[in-house]
Amino acid sequence: MERFGYASVEDLREDQDRRLARFVREQIEPYHPHYGRVLKAAGLKGKIRSVADLRHLPFTTKADLLPRPGEPERIRDFVLQPTRELLREHAPLRKKIQLLGDFLLGGSERALHRIEQEYLPVFLTATTGRSARPVPFLYTLHDIEILKTAGRRLIDVLGIAHDAKTVNLFPYAPHLAFWQVTMAGLAHGVMVIGTGGGRVSSTEANIQMIERLGAECVVGVPSYVYHLLRRAARSGARFTRLKQVVLGAEKITEGLKEKIRETCTELGAPDVRVFGTFGFTEARMAFAEMPTERSTGYHLYPDLGLFEIVDPKTGEVLPDDADGELVYTPLDGRGTIVMRFRTGDVVKGGIRYENLPQFGGVVPRLSAEISRVSNVREVNLKKVKGTLIDLNELAAVLSDAPQIEEWQVEIRKKDDDPYEVDEVVLLLALKNGTGMSPEFKQQLGERIQTSCEIQPNEIRVLPLDDLVARLGLETEMKEKRIVDARPKK
Repeated sequence: MERFGYASVEDLREDQDRRLARFVREQIEPYHPHYGRVLKAAGLKGKIRSVADLRHLPFTTKADLLPRPGEPERIRDFVLQPTRELLREHAPLRKKIQLLGDFLLGGSERALHRIEQEYLPVFLTATTGRSARPVPFLYTLHDIEILKTAGRRLIDVLGIAHDAKTVNLFPYAPHLAFWQVTMAGLAHGVMVIGTGGGRVSSTEANIQMIERLGAECVVGVPSYVYHLLRRAARSGARFTRLKQVVLGAEKITEGLKEKIRETCTELGAPDVRVFGTFGFTEARMAFAEMPTERSTGYHLYPDLGLFEIVDPKTGEVLPDDADGELVYTPLDGRGTIVMRFRTGDVVKGGIRYENLPQFGGVVPRLSAEISRVSNVREVNLKKVKGTLIDLNELAAVLSDAPQIEEWQVEIRKKDDDPYEVDEVVLLLALKNGTGMSPEFKQQLGERIQTSCEIQPNEIRVLPLDDLVARLGLETEMKEKRIVDARPKK
């Protein structure tokens, strides 16, 4: 079992200070084009000695990584780029001794091979590019080992048995989720079969794979996994060996977990445990929940990276256990590196520390109550003033409702007139294909009003298959859960 805890919170923080100072001194300052300039311009070169010093470094956002006029490949500036001259000048003594030994034993070719293994990009994942051009994140062999380490820890935290047959339903693509699961299996010696999800193999073929393999674990995007399980139950399939369902790439509510457990019971697996994971391309790793009845949050790897909690509006650093936006900084890595990266994820409850002897002691735990800043939209429901709708809250209401199988939210202009007010339309597929009773419609409206302080302009009930097609559960990389059909300004 991978051990990544500490004897105390103080020991954890001291170790993070040491790792951060060394990483900045040995990798970022000499070899990172962007941060090398930023640190020098801000007078911070040689002054990042602890996590507390990070607050002086400007944030990095997704916009910083996108092409600009005259800088079509701006992302290259975030890749470590050591040259022979820079290595000669800045490599620490231990590295120079290693390279000298390589040179003496095998000549310049052997020394070059060591440098390439550490710094030469060999792999990439990319952001999904739903709202912007996909951004590639490069990995070297050094980074692949970190990805494998994170994968081993995922399996340990989730409690997946070494001999558990696992089916990976994440879309086959250069995206973190698929490859984190794949690397986890390779690192831990667990059989992981990647099907590519509904976009590569048909849902029927995936069902057959799980059934014939006798899979004990299924991993994938929550909406597609629930869709597959639901279809499997309708077809009479039996998943009697299934013990764990692991979900990622989307927010997972307790209501959706319960729906998945109920569907697994129909499939002959009444004791299935459902877990969530949290990860993002820029971190190049993912984190998992412990096996508990209700989510207690995601266990972090404090020796590989650190999170700050900041005020989403002011950027002020807040206490670890405060509500705020997550900001991420790696403590190791080569290839593409982003520091003080604003994730756009707001967490309620922040980060807490708990003693987990099985993982070596104190481990930080990130609250599971995470929502996207970008899912708060302004709508003009009246002529005079805009209203902010938290679509995270609306999504939770709809996902948790046991009568609702699938849903989609559409924001549009009244009568398709760009000068008219906005309208919010709910498209629902209800359990067992039933229609909407007046009682349920009233209850749903009251729940939405309480959580989001709005009333939808229209609620339409569609056949399940029609809504599945609209969502793109079997055709899209990410489902079209919230559709903003208003004309772009």
